[in-house]
Amino acid sequence: MTTGFSRLAAAAARAPVVLVASRRGNVELWANLVILTWAGVFLLWQGPGFALTVGTVFAIWAILAVSLNLVVGFTGLLSIAHIGFFGIGAYAMAILTSGTSYEELRTDAIPTFGWPFFAALPVSAVAAGLVAIAVGVVLNRFRDDIFVLVTFGFAIISYSVFLNWAELTRGAFGIHDIARPAVGDLVLDSDAEFLAFAVLCLALVSLVSWLVVSSSFGRVLLAIREDEQAAEVFGYRVARYKLVVWVISAMMAGLAGGLFSSWARFVDPYSFALLESILLVSIVIIGGLATIWGSLLGVMTFVLLEEGMRFVPFLPNESIGQARQAVLGVLLVLLMLFRPQGLVGRYRL
Repeated sequence: MTTGFSRLAAAAARAPVVLVASRRGNVELWANLVILTWAGVFLLWQGPGFALTVGTVFAIWAILAVSLNLVVGFTGLLSIAHIGFFGIGAYAMAILTSGTSYEELRTDAIPTFGWPFFAALPVSAVAAGLVAIAVGVVLNRFRDDIFVLVTFGFAIISYSVFLNWAELTRGAFGIHDIARPAVGDLVLDSDAEFLAFAVLCLALVSLVSWLVVSSSFGRVLLAIREDEQAAEVFGYRVARYKLVVWVISAMMAGLAGGLFSSWARFVDPYSFALLESILLVSIVIIGGLATIWGSLLGVMTFVLLEEGMRFVPFLPNESIGQARQAVLGVLLVLLMLFRPQGLVGRYRL
């Protein structure tokens, strides 16, 4: 009799936990179903040409979001700096591959090298990684709020460099004629071909990220996220782990930047302003921290919102940008109130 009562009491005690776990699973399931269905219906409604453009934007931003989640989600380091690495990769691709002779009639000449795309793309990633090493060594001296402020400063500095170093970046005029991917005589200049290549890069970045976070290295990153001082007590060189994941993440962001400038065929400083960096952090938070799928889902939500607002019938064209920011802000506030771990996240910010 006593044993049966004890089992009943234990089951009653576990019931709230089971209910909460069930509700969490249902929220994640419904988030996936709603967003994926919304994406499918919206793209079919707008047609294949629009779907190719949206798919390419999604792939590039997803690479950027996955890279940031390695730092923010898995390591617990809130960074505002990744838009700077994104810009470094974009400008490296633009400077190495563009042919801008026609612009020399209006502006001063900048260095041109005429490199092929596949030679410049690794350099875009490496350039971002080299800058990340220098920045990371400095950042390792700071923690918590000061760390965030220093990354904030790097984002502002990188934008200022892109805007004012006109001898290299052409400043506000930007750089045109950036090369598309090419192998011999085969040029990936159609939207479908570029989308396929961007998705291939996204798959590669996602695979590398999964290998990182599922390894013993990734388990140390999660330990740093939970308690950095405790990880140090157990003998882990925390500063080295943070620097390594910081550089890996920055190189992925540089890769995304190289793809972006090649796809757009034009790059200017305004694509890497501070607002874009804050937007990127918001996307990662919405999707969910410490989950690769959450980054993809967050970007999908953002892209659908970004493009879907253009088709709201009662919204004037000049108000679309402000409306996007307002809706995204409201969505972020609601998530922080009712689901602070994001749509499918494992941890709270």
